[in-house]
Amino acid sequence: MKKFGIITGIILAVLVFLFFTGTSFIDHTPYFESEYFKTSCARIDSLKKSAEIVNDSIQAGFAKASITPTLNNPEDHFEEGKFTQVPLAGFGARKGKASTGIHDSIFVKAVALKAGHQTIVFVGADLLIMPPNIIDSVTAVLARKGIRRDQLFFSATHSHSSLGGWGPGYVGEQFAGKENKNLEKWLVQQISKAVSSALADLRPARIGSGCFDAGIYTRNRFIGELGTKNNDFCFISLEQIGHRKAVIGSFSAHSTTMGAGNMEISADYPGYWERKMEATSADLAVFFAGSVGSQSPAGEGKGFEKPKLIGEALADSLNLHLSQIALSDQVKFTSVTLKMQLPEYHMRLTTKIDLSSFVSKKLMPSPGNVYLQAVRIENLLWITAPCDFSGEYALQLKNTLAAKGFIANVSSFNGNYVGYIVPGRYYYMDEYESKLMGWFGPNMGEYTMDLIRQLSKIVTNSENI
Repeated sequence: MKKFGIITGIILAVLVFLFFTGTSFIDHTPYFESEYFKTSCARIDSLKKSAEIVNDSIQAGFAKASITPTLNNPEDHFEEGKFTQVPLAGFGARKGKASTGIHDSIFVKAVALKAGHQTIVFVGADLLIMPPNIIDSVTAVLARKGIRRDQLFFSATHSHSSLGGWGPGYVGEQFAGKENKNLEKWLVQQISKAVSSALADLRPARIGSGCFDAGIYTRNRFIGELGTKNNDFCFISLEQIGHRKAVIGSFSAHSTTMGAGNMEISADYPGYWERKMEATSADLAVFFAGSVGSQSPAGEGKGFEKPKLIGEALADSLNLHLSQIALSDQVKFTSVTLKMQLPEYHMRLTTKIDLSSFVSKKLMPSPGNVYLQAVRIENLLWITAPCDFSGEYALQLKNTLAAKGFIANVSSFNGNYVGYIVPGRYYYMDEYESKLMGWFGPNMGEYTMDLIRQLSKIVTNSENI
């Protein structure tokens, strides 16, 4: 009995220690009183001084590189993309199992744009996200060629059936399977190649942009019809004068048509969209996941019928709109990149208590090199975010900018990942997006939106946003 009492005492002592050191009360301090907000605002002030809107002729360059792995090799040869096995990324329910084959080929694609002395590159990949460790390595490789991080606008198709093996640590392994250093080296090699090749392909070009309603293919998965959603499919159309054509498309439905039961590598419905566009009206089609936070795909069909239906229907709709878009060889153009200062971790345990930052960092290191980016191309404002960005927030921003005569699009997964950015009113809901993936407390959404509004003011040269 005495021994039992000692053990019980030790257990109670450990629990008390964990309560006081492993948890904390949720911080409700207004974000605009915080040091992290003041730091980000100081950086925005510097951007205001250096930002310049040019009105000049446009050049464009296009390139792609395969990231379709060759499976079932005796050993890995990353230079050639050959591996013994590759897990799928996207669903923890797969438990890191290896993919059984290739349903459709996947790629990284790049579109370089230059106006006056300003050059940027849109980089999209048929991946779940753009993994932070991969993008940091890509940035280092390209920096040796004189290409800066603020010139690179990343996104992914967000396919939950694409290759994994790129996520270090416990959390990365849950979403993407066991880390494979050889696969990581291959992704760095292929992404860097696509960017460099697009820049080498720059030629005089014409450009146009637009959006159309595709709401029948997405739904609000968070609170259904009680909520709002971003229905727009936004696009950029490009034509190298006398040469090739490209299109960048962005839509806000999750690429989850196949579910965890699928074990074949696929780009999901964005892959069907890309292939249909490249078979009909473009030499290169690049898909950027839009404001996918809280938005699921909507459509009929079993197996791969559903992604085919959604992807090809979106392509058919876009082809109708492309015929009505006027292309211009001269545009107003500028871009800004803000290194975002993050709050401390606030991972929820209950509605009042969260894990302490100390414990949270042990589970998942704090993200570094987190950016918000915005590029203006004539009356189009394209914003990239390091997260699953809320469709409801994107709709707010689109409506505000539409009143000023601008088309706006927000894409996700721009080279780092900070979880879901959703409205703070949802923070206490017992849902995956808010409870498990809302890592930085109830103010993170409004904080991020404040910074986006400030960046929008810079690139649109307007104070009332």
